[in-house]
Amino acid sequence: MSDPAAAGSPPPAARGGPQRIPRPPGWRLGAGPEWARPDARRPGRVDVAMIRSALARPLPPTQDDATLPVELPSQSRRPAAVLCALYDDDGDAHVVLTRRSGRMRTHTGEVSFPGGRLEEGEEPLAAALREADEEIGLDPSLVEIVGQLSPLSTLTSRAGITPFVGVLPARPALRANPSEVEAVLLVPVVELWDPAVFHEELWPRPDAALHPVNFFDLVGDTVWGATGRMLRELLDRLWAAVG
Repeated sequence: MSDPAAAGSPPPAARGGPQRIPRPPGWRLGAGPEWARPDARRPGRVDVAMIRSALARPLPPTQDDATLPVELPSQSRRPAAVLCALYDDDGDAHVVLTRRSGRMRTHTGEVSFPGGRLEEGEEPLAAALREADEEIGLDPSLVEIVGQLSPLSTLTSRAGITPFVGVLPARPALRANPSEVEAVLLVPVVELWDPAVFHEELWPRPDAALHPVNFFDLVGDTVWGATGRMLRELLDRLWAAVG
C-alpha cells in the first residue's frame, strides 16, 4: 500500500483547536455514552427529519444531570438563550456553530451556538433569534423551532441559558459579525458522534463529585463546556430514537 504523504498528498488535517481548556488536577477520561463506543452501530447518515423525530420523543433517562452547572460564554447573571440551527445539505444534517471573536472580553476563540443575554423584558426565543441575526446574519423568518434542549446554568454566575433547536429550509447564507464572531462553522451532525471526534472527561468538583465534561475535536477547533453539553444531549436523544 502506498504512503499518501510520499505520493504528495497533504497530511490529514489535525483535530482539535487552540482553545484553552482549564483542566483541574485529578481529572480523568470518562466512559462516555453508548453511541461513542468504537463498536457502536451508528447510522452512517443523519438528516434533519431524524433529528426532528428524535426531539418529538420524551427525553430519555440518563446517568448525567443535564442541569448541572457548566461553563458558558456569558459571565453575567442575566439569563441567556442560544439557537442550535440545523439544515440538510445533500441529505446530511449540519449544525451551525460560531467561533467567538478575539475582540470579545471573555472566552475568546471558543466555539458556541449563536445566542446571548436577554434584554430587559425579552423572551428567551426572541433573544436567541435576535442574537443569531446579529452575530451571523441568520434571518429569523427562516427558522422553524422544533424543540428545546435542557436548560443549563454557568459555573461562575449560575446564569441560566435556554437552548432552542431550529430547522432551516436549506444551507443558509451567513455572514460573521467580526465584533462578535471570528468564523461560522457548519458541521455535519454525523461527524460529531465519531469516536475520533468525541470524548468525555470527568472533572472533580469542589464537593469532590466528578462532573462529566464533553469534548468534540473538530478539524481546527475544540467544542466543550456548555456547547459540548448541549451537543451531547442532542446526540443522546438522536441515539435513543435510532440506536
